Amino acid sequence: MPDRFPVTPVNRVRRMPDRGHYDRATIHAILDAALLCHIAYVIDGRPCCMPTSFWREGEHLYWHGSSASRMIRTQAQGIDLCLTVTHLDALVMARSGFHHSVNYRSAMVFGQARAVEDMEEKRALMDRLVDRIYPGRSSLIRPPNASEVRATSIMRMEIETASAKIRDKHVSDDETDYADVPAWTALYPVTQVLGAPSLCPRQQPGLERPAGMADFAPGARLDEVMTATWRRSFG
Repeated sequence: MPDRFPVTPVNRVRRMPDRGHYDRATIHAILDAALLCHIAYVIDGRPCCMPTSFWREGEHLYWHGSSASRMIRTQAQGIDLCLTVTHLDALVMARSGFHHSVNYRSAMVFGQARAVEDMEEKRALMDRLVDRIYPGRSSLIRPPNASEVRATSIMRMEIETASAKIRDKHVSDDETDYADVPAWTALYPVTQVLGAPSLCPRQQPGLERPAGMADFAPGARLDEVMTATWRRSFG
């Protein structure tokens, strides 16, 4: 498989093309560091964008939803979808409103999705959804029962094409503004971090934190934890 997606009118980064990336390694890394995505498509002639948790295995993306969901049923018809992920990394204050910006890592993925119909495969993928976030946890908890499997749809989308767009730099002003505009400027890094766990008040006594939760330390960056847990489960 080629290391890069071909650049086409579908995935080409037009605004600030120097920030565009088409190699699979960069795109996969942005996807695997995320827990949530947004999926855009047209339903009943109107645009719709659905937030949901997801994960990647090879060149396929998976997400779940209610079997009764109109959105899921529409996606399952094989319509064109655009799945996006964005990580906000910094706020950038400049000497003009035009040059205020943010640092970010984003990916746009295009394809068509189908529902997984085989019940045993669906049951296995429901476990993999849990293990993607909490490695090994599916073996420690009650497995999904038949009713829960029927009530859940698992969607699979092969990555048809994709691109990434990244800004990773400091304040960048017009040259004359550095001397002529006496405005305080700065870059503020932005991260999502984990807090301390709040234990269930009805937890059975004597239980210890599972080994698969080793990456979930208070203060750990969420994107780094999601990358580590993806590698534990699928890497």
